[in-house]
Amino acid sequence: MHDDLAPWWHDRGLALPAASGVLLAASVIALWSGGAEWLVTALQRVSLLAGAATFVPGAVRRLLRGSLGVGLLMTIAAVGALLLGHVGEAAALAFLFSIAEALEDRAMDRARSGLRALLSLIPDTALIERDGKLLTLPARDIVVGDLLVVRAGERVATDGVVTSGRGSVDTSAVTGESLPAAVDTGDTVLAGSINGDGALRIRTTANGTDNSLTTIVRLVEEANARKGDRARLADRIARPLVPIVLGVAAAIVGFGFLVGDPELWTERALVVLVAASPCALAIAVPVTVISAIGSASKLGIIVKSGAAFERMGSIRTVAFDKTGTLTQNRPSVVAVETLATVTRDDVLSIAAALETHSTHPLAHAVLAERPVHAEAENVREDAGRGISGTLDGVSVRAGSTRWMDAGELSPAALRLADDGMTVMAIEREGIVIGLLGIRDELRPEAAEAVEQLARAGIRTLMLTGDNARTAATIAREAGISDVRAELLPADKASAISRLTNDSPTAMIGDGINDAPALATADVGIAMGATGSAAAVESADVAFTGSDLRLIPVALLHARRGRRIMTGNIVLSLAIIIGLFPLALTGVLGLAGVVLVHELAELVVILNGLRAARVSRSLDARSALGDRRQPQPVRSLV
Repeated sequence: MHDDLAPWWHDRGLALPAASGVLLAASVIALWSGGAEWLVTALQRVSLLAGAATFVPGAVRRLLRGSLGVGLLMTIAAVGALLLGHVGEAAALAFLFSIAEALEDRAMDRARSGLRALLSLIPDTALIERDGKLLTLPARDIVVGDLLVVRAGERVATDGVVTSGRGSVDTSAVTGESLPAAVDTGDTVLAGSINGDGALRIRTTANGTDNSLTTIVRLVEEANARKGDRARLADRIARPLVPIVLGVAAAIVGFGFLVGDPELWTERALVVLVAASPCALAIAVPVTVISAIGSASKLGIIVKSGAAFERMGSIRTVAFDKTGTLTQNRPSVVAVETLATVTRDDVLSIAAALETHSTHPLAHAVLAERPVHAEAENVREDAGRGISGTLDGVSVRAGSTRWMDAGELSPAALRLADDGMTVMAIEREGIVIGLLGIRDELRPEAAEAVEQLARAGIRTLMLTGDNARTAATIAREAGISDVRAELLPADKASAISRLTNDSPTAMIGDGINDAPALATADVGIAMGATGSAAAVESADVAFTGSDLRLIPVALLHARRGRRIMTGNIVLSLAIIIGLFPLALTGVLGLAGVVLVHELAELVVILNGLRAARVSRSLDARSALGDRRQPQPVRSLV
């Protein structure tokens, strides 16, 4: 299902350049050892043919289509050197240019191979239960609705929902989460996850060739096909430079005829042709972008375009949504207040006995706190207010403090509300005996992520549709001072629009209501593991995990990549500017210019490949090794 990068000694793209180099070296040895002149010339000519075969046909095809490229400059220079009798220089030019092109292609393939390697996380075969029979089928034949049987230690072949079994799955290779995530019936698991213990039966929600992993690969490959602003800048410089260089070379030849020394000036025109060719400039940005985006994908940071990656490197403001982004989107009971004569267990038991019959989101929080409980009878739910029934023959109610008077606990109810909690009152025989404070808690790593952004000089703020009191509480815990609450989706988009006028701004969200703001921001970042499809589609970047510490990792990784791009462009232009006068005045001959030019191109490639490295201090996976408890896995899309 994936293609591995062949070892360099098996790479066919390196065969002809290598042969050209061996033959050229042999001609030099023959020359130094006093070999026959015909042997030296023959070796040089064959070396020239081997090297030129890698770029001359392509240059001619592009010329016939009306496109001028760097290969055309090298072809003209090689042919001119040959006509002037400089066979050795022509062979050296062909060898060095062909090997540089081959290494560039290999660098690109290497950058892509890390991405393609993600597909190796999908097993070749899977155990499927169909019509009561267990079948081993190729993973590509899995269809939606199949029942996967995944035993301990096996990888999940495609996305699905657990129908039976419980345990934990290792999603580190897919989402960047370092700790196993607990799964139970109803939880979603992603393709490529490793089942830790016990057997799981998983109803597939995606087929074997179109799941979360293949989506990641598709998104990143699409990013590689779209160049960023700086790539377009490099192209804008390189594309007109080719005809300009050809024009200058022609003018130098014409000058030679005017001064009566056409041979000397034609030779210098050929040297200028090579010196001013924008080889390094043409690859200065693409190799950097592909390397950086590919390495980011291994951390679960999916960048959809080169343009988005470059903009990420300039971000100075980050706006967070609250629910599901800064918070866990999983309300939980965080406080219990009771009358002096009532125990905490009494209050929770009554609440759980009633809420087991409810579908309200707060019911899940209560039942998670007290999973084992009795069941109330004669239960009736009053939508928007609460639920009532009888327990052990006693009338009980649970609901909003707007529905029932909190009595002695009214001051406690106000305090819980001031702390940003939703307050549920518990009543027994007409008296409120307790209060539950329920809140969607801040993610445990949120404050650390905000602090890391601040250290990087990046301003943070919160945009949320939630009420101001709850928003302020969560923001205070996260270390965010700028809070804008009770916003509609259009209000969020307007706020982002104003922020982008002041500084490059990223918006981070996960819900459908965040989609307009994500699309408006300079960079929209969707928390893909918990995000809606609309948020993921609207965003420029998607995180397959949920750890907020990936945000500073991503932004600083892009900032470093942007610096490398800039350095490559400056270096490429400096090579052209520096070599041009040396070539024109004859200080450097053809062989010297070719050597300097191609060595500089290799430097640009190697510098671009540095973008694939993520600083160890910024590695999200090492940052995740803390005290966090396993969390249920959610789908990317």
